Amino acid sequence: MAWFKRTEKGIQTPTENKKDVPKGLWYKSPTGKIIDQDELARNLWVSPEDDFHVRIGSKEYFEILFDNNEFKELDAKMTSKDPLNFVDTKKYSDRLKDAIDKTGLKDAVRTGVGKSKGKDLVVCCMDFAFIGGSMGAVVGEKIARGIDYAIKHNTPFVMISKSGGARMMEAAYSLMQLAKTSAKLAQLAEAKIPYISLCTDPTTGGTTASYAMLGDINISEPGALIGFAGPRVVRDTTGKDLPEGFQTAEFVLDHGFLDFIAHRKELKNKINLYIDLILNQDIR
Repeated sequence: MAWFKRTEKGIQTPTENKKDVPKGLWYKSPTGKIIDQDELARNLWVSPEDDFHVRIGSKEYFEILFDNNEFKELDAKMTSKDPLNFVDTKKYSDRLKDAIDKTGLKDAVRTGVGKSKGKDLVVCCMDFAFIGGSMGAVVGEKIARGIDYAIKHNTPFVMISKSGGARMMEAAYSLMQLAKTSAKLAQLAEAKIPYISLCTDPTTGGTTASYAMLGDINISEPGALIGFAGPRVVRDTTGKDLPEGFQTAEFVLDHGFLDFIAHRKELKNKINLYIDLILNQDIR
């Protein structure tokens, strides 16, 4: 008898004893490349096969920008309320609780203060995982307070945008944040303190219409989606086919809305280089 011949037909292994590959060990990029998660993390969440920049959050950006990942978080416990008692498919208050439980975040932005290449830096970073990085009253307030801190301590300010736009569940309260953050950035400019805006995938809606495009220098990661309305909305509204690469960082750069595109591995050096040039100080 052949050694590989079954003596019993069918698979006899009980379901509870079957071995599965644990979830999260591998990442598949949009081009179909398969990368080990540990290797991806060591490469700053950039696919070594096709250079695709995977979406990351404030935790990873702070690790990249702050020396030894040492920083102080400002307003860490600030959370959103539901003044309108808003309900769509579920209560906004329940949606907030679910987002907090799922992500471990308090809202869609975090503010860190620490040293980057040996000098103080204030970084506000959005988290897309929290209700699509939507901008509500807390997001606007935390950004405003981050700017206030930068002005008080004469410290350069960096804003990392990653957002689907205004948070509809807060209606006009959300839209007020556009004017609020823009006014605060005007105060930062009056104080002659550098502001670097980093647009990451995606930067859309009210975020683009306010602080994301108001930097002294506006930069982006490669391939990021940057625009106001999404490509589908623009196409349906205009009734026209869109150019290839429409609203990618490269397209936006070619049309003058960005100053530079920076690879994630170069972010820390590039941001500090721009700050040194603006302040006319020795380049670190």
